[in-house]
Amino acid sequence: MARHVYRCPLRWADMDAYGHVNNVEFLRYLEEARIDLMFRLAPGEGAAGGGTSFAGGSVVARHEIDYRRQLVHRYEPVTIEVWVTEIRAAAATLAYEVKDAPGGGGRVYARASTVIVPYDFDAGRPRRITADERAFLEKYLEPSTGPSRGSGEAAAA
Repeated sequence: MARHVYRCPLRWADMDAYGHVNNVEFLRYLEEARIDLMFRLAPGEGAAGGGTSFAGGSVVARHEIDYRRQLVHRYEPVTIEVWVTEIRAAAATLAYEVKDAPGGGGRVYARASTVIVPYDFDAGRPRRITADERAFLEKYLEPSTGPSRGSGEAAAA
């Protein structure tokens, strides 16, 4: 299956007092990649799309991040690959790898996952994934084969 690839620029302000990208910034990078996938690429969506899919409402139910090595500011963007590991009736799990661009040494800085839940903001409750949403997510489905826990490499603070 396909993985969505997002190139994310680093900002000088992303670094903390320890001289590497702060852990909170990684969540922002994941958000940028997720929004690019779900709101720019999903059919009939986008900020001005007015469709009935993900832009109609979704919330993050869970984030999990394994920091693999320090990332410091540079002018070359990081590559974030995003794919779907699970689709349930009212939730989906996305997986990510934050890494160097192809040919950039192959370093992986973080692996992460996010559980997203479609949400009906008017009713104030979660809703089921629609058939169109499921079809879109299935294009990126790569079922998980188990946890990808850390290998003891340096972690970001």
